[in-house]
Amino acid sequence: MGTPDFAVESLRILVENKYNVVAVITAPDKPVGRGQKLGMSPVKEYLLENAPNIPILQPEKLKNSEFLKELRSYQADLQIVVAFRMLPEVVWMMPNLGTFNLHGSLLPQYRGAAPINWAIINGEIETGVTTFFLKQEIDTGSIIFQEKEPISLTDNVGDIYNRLMHRGARLVLKTVKAIESGIYPQQPQDESGEIHHAPKIFKETCQIDWNQPVKKVHDFIRGLSPYPVAWTILNDKTCRIYEARMLEVDLELPLLSVTSESEFQLPTENSEKHTQTTIGTYITDGKKYLHFQCADGILAIENLQLEGKKRMGIEEFLRGYRL
Repeated sequence: MGTPDFAVESLRILVENKYNVVAVITAPDKPVGRGQKLGMSPVKEYLLENAPNIPILQPEKLKNSEFLKELRSYQADLQIVVAFRMLPEVVWMMPNLGTFNLHGSLLPQYRGAAPINWAIINGEIETGVTTFFLKQEIDTGSIIFQEKEPISLTDNVGDIYNRLMHRGARLVLKTVKAIESGIYPQQPQDESGEIHHAPKIFKETCQIDWNQPVKKVHDFIRGLSPYPVAWTILNDKTCRIYEARMLEVDLELPLLSVTSESEFQLPTENSEKHTQTTIGTYITDGKKYLHFQCADGILAIENLQLEGKKRMGIEEFLRGYRL
């Protein structure tokens, strides 16, 4: 059971290792793009191209009696969930060996819909993947296996997503083999310490708060890139920011500073230092850099997309748009 690219790799590794996948459940086709043509999930696309004989189920409602009847008819020994929706008990209790899920975090940390995003937003230096048996409360079942994955200061969600997708697929295969052998751990989740959660992210969640420390803002941008993308308001327009880097707090540059009237003004001997600019103000030379002042430092914007324009690097952006 899965829908996005993240689930495809786990399905692929099972198919290529000759496991008897009796059926796949994925999201219904949905209208996409300006033309609103029906689009298939990545899981369905993979199956049609690589394993067209495997039945595909696309239920609107998981408690639908016809769907449940068809699902029972496959008599699956085991169900595997990777990036799918929440299952009703009648579904996850169906197989005799149970149902396990692959989750993109080191449970019990970052239970919820966006574990990779929140791990990076919170400045974690490692995350990982967990396989666990489903139970009633979401992401709380007994852990089968876990593997760690480091997070570097330059990693964004796309980087970690891709690495966990492949690491997770290998862990799914390991888990299936263990369950097949009848010898596998079931470790209750340790909830004795502080637990971070990973709720669904909405557009309003993605607005940058420049009053935060520069490291916090940098992690926030990384944790939302390339999707759903952090944003701010630039010249009364929404500006998505995909990449940025932190500058030294005491760095001084020849600047064109933005006044309250949003006009350029060459700095004078009495001008304030770069580090004393009002929080949230941007500074640019109009050619090569665009810097934002955070609570304790400066963030250099490197890749962005202004409302109505394409995504581009900062120099290309400044050549075509006057701030």
